[in-house]
Amino acid sequence: MADTGSGPLTGVKVLELGTLIAGPVCARMLAEFGAEVIKIEAPDGGDQLRQWRKMYQGTSLWWYVQARNKKSVTVNLRAPEGQEIVRKLVRTTDIVIENFRPGALEKWGIGWEQLSALNPQLIMVRLSGYGQDGPYRDRPGFGVVAEAMGGMRYVTGYPDRPPVRIGISIGDSIAALHGVIGALMALHQRNVNGGRGQFVDVALYEAVFNMMESLVPEFDVLGFKRERAGNALPGITPSNTYPTRDGRYVIIGANNDNIFKRLMMAIGRPDLAADATLAANEGRVARADELDRAIEGWTRAHDLDAVLEALERAEVPCGRVYDAEDIVKDTHYAARRMIEQWQLPDGKPMRIPAVVPKLSETPGGTRWLGPALGAHTAEVLRALGYSDTEQSGLKERGVI
Repeated sequence: MADTGSGPLTGVKVLELGTLIAGPVCARMLAEFGAEVIKIEAPDGGDQLRQWRKMYQGTSLWWYVQARNKKSVTVNLRAPEGQEIVRKLVRTTDIVIENFRPGALEKWGIGWEQLSALNPQLIMVRLSGYGQDGPYRDRPGFGVVAEAMGGMRYVTGYPDRPPVRIGISIGDSIAALHGVIGALMALHQRNVNGGRGQFVDVALYEAVFNMMESLVPEFDVLGFKRERAGNALPGITPSNTYPTRDGRYVIIGANNDNIFKRLMMAIGRPDLAADATLAANEGRVARADELDRAIEGWTRAHDLDAVLEALERAEVPCGRVYDAEDIVKDTHYAARRMIEQWQLPDGKPMRIPAVVPKLSETPGGTRWLGPALGAHTAEVLRALGYSDTEQSGLKERGVI
């Protein structure tokens, strides 16, 4: 069902010049909470994400979620007339989001200096692999490279195997979140603190690096280099993933002293629960392998549902490893209204993720799914003063 309320960002105008993931995810989150997002796409095919991953009747299913609530306007940014359309849009825009390689917009005459001169109140979120300056500035940068440079890939996986990729485009999404945070802080500074517009420089590798906890201090002070540790949580025991008799997996986190004792009682090891050397985390870390063997011996003897029932009864934090089927069937997801029901253009029903975070008074929501290429071009250009005749001419010249 479409969201008909007003989100907290109602009245905020956003111009999205990005493609693929980082920039568009940033803009999507603003659109989910009421901002008017005009997405500029190339006339000859649009955002490549329209063709990524699993397709249905020629369009990526990812696209319908990634571009929800956005208006699609086709503009050739390499054409002078297309650049002029952007300049006209910017005069009444609050936030521009872009994720081109640094210097690309400047080459087209629509970079930060040019656009802020037209609208001093403008906020521009600039997402790139390495940032707007520095020796790596001009390198092409994707999220997968940022995950490696930011330190995430090195610590992901098992110690006896090469670093592995997390199963989603996590680097791009983390950067997008930083972009949203930066945009909202800049908006607050402008609107509440009497400031003016500014640009937000988000380097993908820096956004990833910002998630890396105590990685650098541990190395700098102690000479300790964090390594891959599989599913274990080094220095905090027990916390791991354990196999069950029916070929499933259970996550168990029992690193609190009292929870550890309850876990040991639940798995039939009162001797370990009463062992004074295991009463605190330091002692458990020294015997992590022994404890993991004891826990795994118990989980392997039971099916997943029986393991979860026993641990929930003992008030031990635990959970199954969800796949997509588990998610759409889960009663808690349903109770929290985390799955929305929509229809594809041909009427086929489709479930999509709902919007987070949840605001009590002005929640976000889905107003429409990702639009067809150029679905809003005529509407937006008409509001800028372009007549139907002028739009026809622009179309003939490949500008829109």
